[in-house]
Amino acid sequence: MCGFAGFYQPRPSGPNSVDLVRRMADAIAYRGPDDSGTWTDGGLTLGHRRLSVLDLSPAGHQPMHSENGRHVIVFNGEIYNHRALRQTLESKGEAPAWRGTSDTETLLASFAAWGIAATLRACVGMFALAVWDRRSKVLTLARDRLGEKPLYWGWQRDTLLFGSELAALKVHPAFENRINRNALTLLLRHSYIPAPYSVYEGIHKLPAGHLLTLHLPEGARPQADPEPYWSFNEAVAEGLRHPFEGSDEQAIDALEHQLSASIRDQMLSDVPLGAFLSGGIDSSTTVALMQCQSARPIKTFTVGLDHGTYDEASHARAVACHLGTDHTELRIQPRDALDVIPKLPGIYTEPLAADSQIPIFLISHLARQSVTVVLSGDGGDELFGGYNRYLTARKVWRAMQRLPRYARTALAALLRALPPATWDRLFTVARPLLPGALRIAIPGTKAQKLANVLPLSEEKAYFLRLCSHWPDPALVVRDATEPKTLLTGAGEGPITDRFEHWMMAMDAQTFLPEEVLAKVDRAAMANSLETRVPMLDHRVVELAWRMPLELKIRHGTGKWLLRQVLYRHVPKALVERPKMGFGIPIDSWLRGPLKDWAESLLTEHSLKAGGYFHPAPIRKRWEEHLSGQYNRQYQLWPVLMFQAWLAEQTR
Repeated sequence: MCGFAGFYQPRPSGPNSVDLVRRMADAIAYRGPDDSGTWTDGGLTLGHRRLSVLDLSPAGHQPMHSENGRHVIVFNGEIYNHRALRQTLESKGEAPAWRGTSDTETLLASFAAWGIAATLRACVGMFALAVWDRRSKVLTLARDRLGEKPLYWGWQRDTLLFGSELAALKVHPAFENRINRNALTLLLRHSYIPAPYSVYEGIHKLPAGHLLTLHLPEGARPQADPEPYWSFNEAVAEGLRHPFEGSDEQAIDALEHQLSASIRDQMLSDVPLGAFLSGGIDSSTTVALMQCQSARPIKTFTVGLDHGTYDEASHARAVACHLGTDHTELRIQPRDALDVIPKLPGIYTEPLAADSQIPIFLISHLARQSVTVVLSGDGGDELFGGYNRYLTARKVWRAMQRLPRYARTALAALLRALPPATWDRLFTVARPLLPGALRIAIPGTKAQKLANVLPLSEEKAYFLRLCSHWPDPALVVRDATEPKTLLTGAGEGPITDRFEHWMMAMDAQTFLPEEVLAKVDRAAMANSLETRVPMLDHRVVELAWRMPLELKIRHGTGKWLLRQVLYRHVPKALVERPKMGFGIPIDSWLRGPLKDWAESLLTEHSLKAGGYFHPAPIRKRWEEHLSGQYNRQYQLWPVLMFQAWLAEQTR
């Protein structure tokens, strides 16, 4: 895992290019503390920071040149099948005289033999890269299929900037530092800013599964649009056209076989390796299949909270004990969160508002003391139907559609009438009498979410509302217009057989890369820790889309197929419980230990001074939250993250 930065200027001016790109790369040195390198050719300059994971020798140094000298690459990520690619090159007589054992060298040789797009389609891995063709003066930027690794790019006046994080781009004197008010509306709606937008005008995120090809003759500023080399929607369509037709047992076998193979590939490392373990279905399955393939106890890590609703540490401990892992647990106190909050603007150099970003940073810090690489269980919800919006919420919403709209509106008002804490207490008392599907975590918060969608009558409006923290954020951000996204009609969405599948496919292309994977990447890399996500091996993704919905959601329970794989290794009683997520009690902490910090950012003066928000709607929700009548954390946290980030930028 690494970080890189670069720029192109047709008429270089100002400071020495090599010194400048070194400073850009050093701004993200935490992504690669083990080595650094620079290279320049006319108007193009590349910088790299290396976290050594495969081939720790100098043969893995970057920027790296191909054997014939035509290509130069900076690369962030891992190609898990690079040994197989080498064997293919050798069998066809297309291999160079290998200088080392790094996957970066394998990429360069494959580019020379097959071309860049064909190589990317042959790769199994996670990556972001920039490769320069010295002969044709073409720069290619590319990002992995599911968006595990970040890549920003954009023209600032006559300069092309690109790199792993915004912190690197901002070092260049051409960077214009203009905040994109329109993109800010997306942060308020979703808690993240989706690709291709970024928080800065003129700077874009390269979408997952895309490459960008720029012909850079001297003196020109070419324009080009990213093009897909792999399409999630096509993977969905292909899977539904060719569904798995075996028995349940054969489907379980197929998934276990592919997941085991993907995990085996991702356990390849020349440095210590471990795994995050929450005790839930996804991480427990990942760890169980890791332990099956390891002669030694796998190192596992979890965080625990002194807050019963959110604490999963005891469940993780029980799974670790059963599997025999070398387990480490960290207990989090409110003080720990307070200590991390000032670091968040630096960790997330673009505002991101996820309630789990604090514990993810803390567990990454814990893991880095023992290992350099961890595997995580992310992706199981989007592939196998785990989120509540696919299950109970949708079932209740559809049942309510039989009622006239005025009745649904009245029911929504009733759900809002009781504070979230009251709903939580009622569900706790009634829990022994409730069926399993209704034994949900944080029921008060979910009752408020259900109240927001009950009056709606259209399925896609239901999904958008559940994905929206502010339903009309352009009324909150000053002088802004909300841009179109995949969720609001920009581009073609997936074509599926069932609405549950449509929601899963949409989440996999929006929420998963833009919040989940971005959150994990930034928090882990801030600790110089590489994270790998075996469920997002595209072969697992493509197999999952061949599985009929009935193998994912059965009897009101999600991830049925994934659970059956896990039950072969872990007793059902250890992992069966309501889905909790990996968060912290932001709602209560905002009324307690985080109250003063939040108030300092949400005063009318602070909001006016920043110049980006209309204070009235924000102040109203802050007061409602403090009263305890409503849980407004999902509206307030994006505002707080932006305000804290903005304060950091102006220091």
